[in-house]
Amino acid sequence: MAVLPIRITGEPVLHTPAEEVTEFDDALRTLVADMLETTDAAPGVGLAGPQVGVGKRLFVYSWTGDDDVLWRGAAINPVLWITPAVPESVDELDEDDESEGCLSLPGERFPLRRAEGALLRAFDEHGEPFEIEAHGWLARIFQHEYDHLDGLLYADRLSHPFGKQAVKAVKKQSWGVPGKSWLPGHDHPEG
Repeated sequence: MAVLPIRITGEPVLHTPAEEVTEFDDALRTLVADMLETTDAAPGVGLAGPQVGVGKRLFVYSWTGDDDVLWRGAAINPVLWITPAVPESVDELDEDDESEGCLSLPGERFPLRRAEGALLRAFDEHGEPFEIEAHGWLARIFQHEYDHLDGLLYADRLSHPFGKQAVKAVKKQSWGVPGKSWLPGHDHPEG
């Protein structure tokens, strides 16, 4: 296993829809193991293929809920249904409960309204189908990682004034151009 470099916003693979995984082989299983190791080293709760330069529809997740249950695995060629739909309320965002970070915008956190629930159907790294009904933070993780597979970063979804703050942070760090990455355990995330 190996820790992989994580691409920073501006890298084209992060802003391009990913392609279906077609081969469930040893190379895929190694990639999944490396992505989980990278997630742990970062540390993070999820990581999508495009974030490590692989334009394929897969992500890993590793998160322990309030009930001390560890949710850890890979979602290959996932399909995600949001249940219920994102609320149409005009309530202010809760910066404590609704803030997200992203390993491709390291060190930044902004609030984003997400659906409370999601249904994930995918294959594991061995080609076995599975389904998870998620709520709360696990649903948020799935939505965040699934967005990566469609070429979206959470900063692309931010409302005013947070979207503007994210643009400023990207500019301040000289991100937003190809060729920027960081290696968990070796690089300072903003480097």
